[in-house]
Amino acid sequence: MEDVSVYRPHNLLYTQEPLSRYRQGGYHPVTLGDTFNDTRYTVLHKLGWGGYSTVWLARDKKDNQWVSIKILTAESGDKSRELVNLHTLSSSSQEGLAARYIVRLLDEFTHNGPNGTHKCLVFELLGPTVVRIVEDFYGNDEKLEPETILRISEQLLQATAFIHRAGLAHGDISSRNIAFTCSNLSYCADEESLLKVVGTPEVEELARIDGAPLQQGLPNQLVKAADWTEWIDEDEEDIRLIDFGETFTQGAEPERIAQPGVLRVPETIFTDRFDYRIDLWRVGFAIYFFGFGGMPFQSFFGDANDLVAQMINFVEDLPVEWQEKYRDMRSKAGREPLECKRLFIVLI
Repeated sequence: MEDVSVYRPHNLLYTQEPLSRYRQGGYHPVTLGDTFNDTRYTVLHKLGWGGYSTVWLARDKKDNQWVSIKILTAESGDKSRELVNLHTLSSSSQEGLAARYIVRLLDEFTHNGPNGTHKCLVFELLGPTVVRIVEDFYGNDEKLEPETILRISEQLLQATAFIHRAGLAHGDISSRNIAFTCSNLSYCADEESLLKVVGTPEVEELARIDGAPLQQGLPNQLVKAADWTEWIDEDEEDIRLIDFGETFTQGAEPERIAQPGVLRVPETIFTDRFDYRIDLWRVGFAIYFFGFGGMPFQSFFGDANDLVAQMINFVEDLPVEWQEKYRDMRSKAGREPLECKRLFIVLI
């Protein structure tokens, strides 16, 4: 863990990607204005980050459009299956991935930096994630329009069905991996119009308190991810399913999948097997979130007993073959699981 106390204090030290990931094999340090792929792409803003990548808003001077560049960590470039998965999906759709509500891959290249060689994926520019917009609505005691909920739910189901027909499973569907398109801004000619919606970059120089030079491989500035302060196009734009790093081939399922407690799939609690149908469970969570701004279940310190009790109350009794194991779980816990109010959702 990087000791951030040695740097000049600023809240961006704690709210953005961890500095400890800027090391050999880790993130590539990016400064606003940097260019990539023989100066074709010029970075304007930061869009976000994850455990294995940072994502940047850039101008593509060749095609005169705004794009997003996902720069993978150097150590994950060869291990990442995202590029292979996207190519597989692209070859399965004559109409292109956008017609299937899946993010369009526009370009790919490698970039050498102080922390190693990085695979870079260029995607169409997308707007904010659905989770950001829904949380903003509910934070202001508002909701998405019913027509919008129905439209994006249908698009998500179509995207999922297409992935399954292609012989794959997404593996990590959630409202955080669904973003709105940005067709109204992708081809705007000036930065000012774009930044009026995305938000002006908040930048802070990274500097040590003692004045010593930064360690090689660290960025020389901290950039706050775009907050899309003036976004108002959720009723007009489509959605795109993004992040195919956890995608797997049907019949070649991995031993485990990444899943936060509240999104846990029941098969992974009661068996050591799962398949592409985990996507259907996760789609249900996403649609519930579109309409209600929250999750149907709550995680009580990762307690599987409580989670299963909520599943039973929400859906129905467990399959017969799982019931004995659930009784054993309850017995070992030494108590009855929490009672949960039965909830229903009707999708029209």
